Amino acid sequence: MKINLTVIIQSKSEYRAELELILVNLVGQSRKETACLQYDLHQNSDDPNIFIFHEVWKNKEGLDLHNRQPYLLEFIQKTDLFLEKKPMIYKTSRIG
Repeated sequence: MKINLTVIIQSKSEYRAELELILVNLVGQSRKETACLQYDLHQNSDDPNIFIFHEVWKNKEGLDLHNRQPYLLEFIQKTDLFLEKKPMIYKTSRIG
């Protein structure tokens, strides 16, 4: 069954440009994964420190594999430095 995720990330202002490069790299790497059906990155128009991922994964196994990828684990290790607060992760079901 497909898994839909929305992930909201708030950057510390002084690290926004560096974080944006890392997030864009995550997009490129994640889209190469077999189970990745959609992986889009957005930036809030009113607050450029807020980034939003919209992700769709083929199944739980694919998402679990994604969560073990070295590039994602490297990003997670840096979150304390780059992020204002922990990412908010919403698992959603499409209704329309």
